[in-house]
Amino acid sequence: MSPNADATPAVLRLGLLGQGTVGAAFEALVAQRADNIQALTGRRPVITGVLTSRSGEFAEILSSCDVIVELIGGIEPARTYVLEALKAGRHVVTANKQLLSQHGEELWEAARQAGVALRFEGSVAGVVPVVGVLTESLAGSHIERLHGIVNGTTNYILSEMARTGATYEQALAQAQEHGYAEADPVEDVDGRDAAAKMAILARLAFSTPVHIDQVAYEGIEKITTDDLEYARELGLGLKLLGTAERVEGGISVRVHPTFLYAGHPLAAITGPFNAVTIESPGITEITLSGPGAGGPQTAAAVLGDVVCLLHGASSVAAPTEELAIVKDVESAFYLHLEVADQPGVLAQVAQLLGLQGASIKSVVQKGLGDNARLVMVIHPIRESQFSAACELISRLDFLRSPPRAIRVIEEVFG
Repeated sequence: MSPNADATPAVLRLGLLGQGTVGAAFEALVAQRADNIQALTGRRPVITGVLTSRSGEFAEILSSCDVIVELIGGIEPARTYVLEALKAGRHVVTANKQLLSQHGEELWEAARQAGVALRFEGSVAGVVPVVGVLTESLAGSHIERLHGIVNGTTNYILSEMARTGATYEQALAQAQEHGYAEADPVEDVDGRDAAAKMAILARLAFSTPVHIDQVAYEGIEKITTDDLEYARELGLGLKLLGTAERVEGGISVRVHPTFLYAGHPLAAITGPFNAVTIESPGITEITLSGPGAGGPQTAAAVLGDVVCLLHGASSVAAPTEELAIVKDVESAFYLHLEVADQPGVLAQVAQLLGLQGASIKSVVQKGLGDNARLVMVIHPIRESQFSAACELISRLDFLRSPPRAIRVIEEVFG
């Protein structure tokens, strides 16, 4: 395995790039678990060089290691370092979701050309082993759909809003106090972090190239306490959900705030936890869940990849097909309307929905006079048809603000 003939056979030399939250946690974990790993595999992991913004030289670290562990984050210089390491015949372990979601095919191809492995379990869902399940355990299965809560920050915020009645701003501040959210949480709360992870999972599930720019995403910034209150009356709970599924000969990959009924396997996932459901005709459905954020959790997944290298793990296979990205998919919807309470309001709304082929599943109406609110769940309909219906509804003179809509998943597994 070692690229250098003079390396001590009992030692696996690790070059660590980055010593931030995850890097420092990984360094500590290697020292803590080295004896156990040596007993298990016959080789002892040792960090032989560390690159930070202030110290270390990449060329020196590369020349004296067997494996590069990239925990810098971002695109550059991480992409350059990873490519150089792979071309030099070094295995690479990374937790860099943005790098893989934008340059994954380039990196996996470089690994295949060099005959080395590129491992990345820590890039998605923390210690939840979804990457390993897709690439190894279910490698021979025909995957139809993935649903994922893959961002612990947003799941914590939405859980606290539902549990305590806190506003979005209050729950975000609490997440920052507990270390679940960064000082600048934009990539988490706007959905981009989850979109990068879903691009990676979709690539693995469907063996087709998926770039983050092909993933439609929305965040949770506009969610209100009213939405959660009314949803509770309708038997719904809110998650920022990623979906990757086969649709009409292609695939759809998207991230949106989504309401789930209580019987859905992801409905009970609260706090900073992550979870992914995988659906396939051969297995029906499985759900994987666990801590999805934090330095120690990600470090554990990274070290797990290092151990997998000692067992001869290979890199990701080349794509087997190129599937089209389908944008206009079918979904049920929650629709929130602020209206003047006058005769015929519900009838007019129902008529406009009906013109686009939409039908109402359930309705909650509250308030009187100019403070009336009409909340309903719409049966599944194509997003383009629902958008057209909302456009017509927005023109009604009794509407006091634009319609608010959130997707709903009606599926429940027994």
